[in-house]
Amino acid sequence: MTIATFFTILRVLAIPVFIVIYYSGIPGARLIASGIFILACLTDWLDGYLARKLDQCSKFGAFLDPVADKLLVTVSLVMLAANFTSPWFVAPAAIMVAREILISALREWMSAQQQRDKVAVGWIGKVKTTAQMLAIIILLAANPDSVNFLLISGYILIYIAAVLTLWSMFSYLKNAWPSLRRDIKNKSPESP
Repeated sequence: MTIATFFTILRVLAIPVFIVIYYSGIPGARLIASGIFILACLTDWLDGYLARKLDQCSKFGAFLDPVADKLLVTVSLVMLAANFTSPWFVAPAAIMVAREILISALREWMSAQQQRDKVAVGWIGKVKTTAQMLAIIILLAANPDSVNFLLISGYILIYIAAVLTLWSMFSYLKNAWPSLRRDIKNKSPESP
């Protein structure tokens, strides 16, 4: 196991830890959970940096890294939706979870077509991820029962992340559309 893969696995292992702490009821539980989430986010940057710097890139690491990211974000959004039950939070959270599933499936399909590079992560996906992570960090720390600056900032960021989520999704679908259309045409009963 490489050090980069170790940090990716550490990110996955952090998920149950911050969930247990978030719901523990101990003083400062939300802030501690948010801090653990921040550390998990830092391992995302660190494992990629170390893999490149130490020339430890591997197929397993390339597979596990996005899985760890999606687990971290999806579990966090579902957990937050249990506490922030307003449709104003649940709607953008549902958009983000649905997009993660759709784009993961699209990337897998494009990879099977030997065209994964057409749906590689672009700059808009990176900006979306940053906004999403910041929103989750803030909302983990915020009290859902008290309207304050932290809560409002978290909601603003979650909406920015939702808009960027849709933008990046349509961008990936646009890039994949020629391949999708060709496959649909080749599979249709009326095609020659």
